[in-house]
Amino acid sequence: MAVRLDKPWQALNEATLKRIGAQLGVFELADRDGEITYIGVADARSLFGLRGELAARVGTAPLYRVEVNTAYRTRHRELLMSYYADHDRYPLENTDAETRDLGRLSP
Repeated sequence: MAVRLDKPWQALNEATLKRIGAQLGVFELADRDGEITYIGVADARSLFGLRGELAARVGTAPLYRVEVNTAYRTRHRELLMSYYADHDRYPLENTDAETRDLGRLSP
């Protein structure tokens, strides 16, 4: 598995969310240019899993992509750390609480 999520972007709207299951996993939101603005997780506390997390964010970003993953917490941290390694910062909409205790990936 690649460290970075490389699936194609999908439009974030009610119609495309019908294809998303209520599974656990991670997701990325992006602006129209495909620049990642948020890296999120659908965990055991998420109502309706990935579908519920994304439905709550309709209108906040035009694009999304998901990865169903039972190791969602580790994968979420991995995606955040790889983003930091590439950009020397975290996505603009991720909070300090989400990134506070993260390590750094070695080159």
